[in-house]
Amino acid sequence: MNKIDIACIIDDDPIFVFGTKKIMQYANFCSAFMIFHNGKEALTNLKSIISSGDQLPDIILLDLNMPIMDGWQFLDEFTKIKTEKLITIYIITSSIDPADVERSKNYDNVENYLVKPITFDTLKKLLVKGVA
Repeated sequence: MNKIDIACIIDDDPIFVFGTKKIMQYANFCSAFMIFHNGKEALTNLKSIISSGDQLPDIILLDLNMPIMDGWQFLDEFTKIKTEKLITIYIITSSIDPADVERSKNYDNVENYLVKPITFDTLKKLLVKGVA
């Protein structure tokens, strides 16, 4: 079971981000983090990383409900960007709305829809499943 190089968390909740980083460290999930507090910040920074040729994240944990640019808006814009690297996206949200689950299936790079909170076991399953 290998760990991934870079995990990206896009979420406006500082408690969720802090807790998820701690669980990821405990699970030896990744070597580094990218943290963005809304979709616009993430999109701007990821575009810059793509342009500069720097290393992109292997996985994105994406919240849906955020200010400025929500997760859906981020997905709509991010999927238009051509990258050589396939980035696996997991929607991590508090929404249990079946319509959101169905909508997430419209995005090819969304691997799964997970309801918060994220757990140690969930992260280990992602690694075993082959994200790494």
